[in-house]
Amino acid sequence: MNGRIIHPAGIRFAAHYGAFYFAFGAFLPYLPVWLESRGLSPELIGIALAGSMIGRTVLAPLGAAWMDKSSRRRDAVAGFAWAGLAGFLLMAPFRDVVLLTIVSALAGAIFSGQIPLVDAFATWSSRKEGFAFGPARAVGSATFIIANLAAGALIGQFGGEAALVWMTAGAALTVATAHFLPGGERVKPATGVEPAPLRLLLSRPFILALAASALIQSSHAFYYAFSAISWQADGIPPQTVGALWSTGVLAEIVFLTLSARHLSRLRPGHLMMIAAGAGIVRWTLTAFSPPLAMLFVLQIMHALTFAAAYLGFLKFAGDHAPDGLQASTQAANSALSGGIALAVMSAASGLIYDHFGGAGFAFMAIPAAIGGICAWQLLRVRTP
Repeated sequence: MNGRIIHPAGIRFAAHYGAFYFAFGAFLPYLPVWLESRGLSPELIGIALAGSMIGRTVLAPLGAAWMDKSSRRRDAVAGFAWAGLAGFLLMAPFRDVVLLTIVSALAGAIFSGQIPLVDAFATWSSRKEGFAFGPARAVGSATFIIANLAAGALIGQFGGEAALVWMTAGAALTVATAHFLPGGERVKPATGVEPAPLRLLLSRPFILALAASALIQSSHAFYYAFSAISWQADGIPPQTVGALWSTGVLAEIVFLTLSARHLSRLRPGHLMMIAAGAGIVRWTLTAFSPPLAMLFVLQIMHALTFAAAYLGFLKFAGDHAPDGLQASTQAANSALSGGIALAVMSAASGLIYDHFGGAGFAFMAIPAAIGGICAWQLLRVRTP
């Protein structure tokens, strides 16, 4: 993923990442706050979030198949961007908690289902065009921070309804930038999955990489679903909650920006082992409701718990997945790490929070540890 930082194609992807995470920066931390403002219980919030992740496991592979077989990769990204905007617009009129749970789950599935498609397209383009992926992706992290701070301030001033307004505006920007991405044209569309690539995807190294990524990323479930609610219950105002989230993403930006130059020698298993070890420390200490200053320090570890695992699998897939299966490979990872595993842990997080409150962070050290074992095993096997 090395290459030029300033490149026309890289700028287009940076703009699209920026628009998407401008919306996602409010969606991820504040959707639970918006749902709570509409009267949903912690259990229903957990179900809504889990439903969106389960739906993503279905929609993302369908989008990946579309992209892998299409003569123009951009079409799948633009199609999902339009559907995501429509989903947020549909959420606004609902007040019934059951219907709102269903509609918000569907909207979240569609919107988050874009992530593996854009990642696959961007990593493929970075190798083809010669631009650095990390800095382009870091622009998205930067706008995520802006959304965290600004949306948190708006919520503090106007209440939870401000979150949906922000998400919808960001989704509209995502639609606009999707149409300015490179076409990603193929000389010949993919016609099917050959036996050799299929065996590659089912090989032990791929299974270990998928398992490590899914377990480490799913350890963030409690953080995504209940950190804002938990910290506000501890007396931390919404603006400071936004600053806490922004601190983690700022560390992520630095990590991604430096990744092309300083992390190229690390193998995917190394990156994911680092993420797992950091997760064990981060979630265990956060469970003890540390002082605010310590909480900011722990948030810096997001660069390791999320970004190191994220880059670890991208590096693995980019090195070993065939060109015609790049999007499908990313979708498989998304279906597990951002879908099934995260959905299970999100549903469990609702119950955990209901019984243990903020101490429930400690439970997230378990999947992180198991993911670290999988990453360690990945280092011990020969990759294809």
